[in-house]
Amino acid sequence: MLKKEVKELEVDKAVLKRIEMICRFANVKPSIKNGSIINIKGSNIAYVSPHIMTIKGNNYLFFNDSDTIFVNDYFRSIKLKELEKFIKTN
Repeated sequence: MLKKEVKELEVDKAVLKRIEMICRFANVKPSIKNGSIINIKGSNIAYVSPHIMTIKGNNYLFFNDSDTIFVNDYFRSIKLKELEKFIKTN
């Protein structure tokens, strides 16, 4: 039987500060869920689950140390500096 180990990741404080400032300018309140690392014990398989921010029914997936934000899935992405404009238009 496979056993998994889950470790929760914290959002980087610098990224969190930027996101909160962008949301303040866009007049929205984000809901942020921390990501995690899931390891399968006894193997070299690991999965990094992204941090998830929910605003107006859209999920924004992001990782620490990355300037890219994925919108609802991994097929559509925007830069962090474009987030305010994207929130206001959607």
